[in-house]
Amino acid sequence: MADNERERGPAGIDTTKPNVSRVYDYMLGGKDNYEADRMMAQKALEIAPDARESGRANREFLGRVVRHLAAEAGIRQFIDLGSGLPTQGNVHEIAQSAAEGTRVVYVDHDPTVLVHARALLAVNDSTTVVEADVREAERILDHPKIRRVIDFDQPVGLLMFAILHHLADDDDPAGITRAMMARLAPGSHLAVSCFHNPGLAHPEVSKQAYAAEKIFNETLGTGRWRTSEEILAYFDGLELVEPGLVPLPEWRPGTEDRAAPGITYHTFVGAVGRKP
Repeated sequence: MADNERERGPAGIDTTKPNVSRVYDYMLGGKDNYEADRMMAQKALEIAPDARESGRANREFLGRVVRHLAAEAGIRQFIDLGSGLPTQGNVHEIAQSAAEGTRVVYVDHDPTVLVHARALLAVNDSTTVVEADVREAERILDHPKIRRVIDFDQPVGLLMFAILHHLADDDDPAGITRAMMARLAPGSHLAVSCFHNPGLAHPEVSKQAYAAEKIFNETLGTGRWRTSEEILAYFDGLELVEPGLVPLPEWRPGTEDRAAPGITYHTFVGAVGRKP
């Protein structure tokens, strides 16, 4: 395919404006991105030259969390909200390698993501993709396609990687996580990765977080680097799994991890909570 044909993208997809999923794809070295996405990524890299490392750290965190939930916590069904573009080491690949037959639902409202996800999952009977907005908690949990795959009487792994920081405060992200977990069975787990502003604990990093937040809100719509207290509110009523809320590389690191520490180390954190 010629470059100018690829840059036009699939029908119905606007490639002239940056897109969160495609910017992230570019940061990870993917090919499903366009000039507007690459320009946005370069702006971010000017502020945080190691931003690619933070993207890699998020993927590695995802892998460790899913392996833990499938292999150690006994979770056999996952809902991945705001799943983003498929890339190497997807949730269903990791979970099903740990426990064959594990069921996975990907949920996203980005047309670029949906096109690629549906093509990837065409031959996987245990995995499906649903078009929905993460802010529509009740609609997601009542969606007939999800209810055909997920047994809500059994524990679920609810994954919200790099999505809640794209919700505005008025969207009430903590209210969304509480509403969704309230509908899930005891033993269910919530896993979150989120942009973080460390405040006075790391004042120079905090300045960088504010600068990055300004770029996001000027170009991609919404991005919030929240405090630890704000992020911990997502886990109200849940038992935090050790080591709690930490920079992504510190959550049960493995010998195969490759993400290197840098200036974004304290601005991307994650945690996992269990519903008692």
